Amino acid sequence: QVQLVESGGGLVQAGGSLRLSCAASGRTFSGYDMGWFRQAPGKQRELVAGISRGTTNYADSVKGRFTISRDNAKNTLYLQMNNLKPEDTAVYSCAAKIYGLGYYFAWGQGTQVTVSS
Repeated sequence: QVQLVESGGGLVQAGGSLRLSCAASGRTFSGYDMGWFRQAPGKQRELVAGISRGTTNYADSVKGRFTISRDNAKNTLYLQMNNLKPEDTAVYSCAAKIYGLGYYFAWGQGTQVTVSS
């Protein structure tokens, strides 16, 4: 089973940018669908962005500001976050699932993103 480790979180001012990385183990990384989730205090976890066989999707709240991508040669998933807003503050986690299945079976520990106003 794939193991995932996030990095790149931190403190940034509103309007700034961060790039999150998710390093994956396993030889079959390229065969997984991947997603970035976030959970803010007092709120439910939500899907921020997903990527499946070249197709990407985004939550309306981040569309146009965030970009999900992957480098299969490096076994790494990325989330480029631009024009950050205080409401983006959350713990961000990456997750993996088998193509064609409806649930994510592997999760990272998460990385904290804090956006100050």
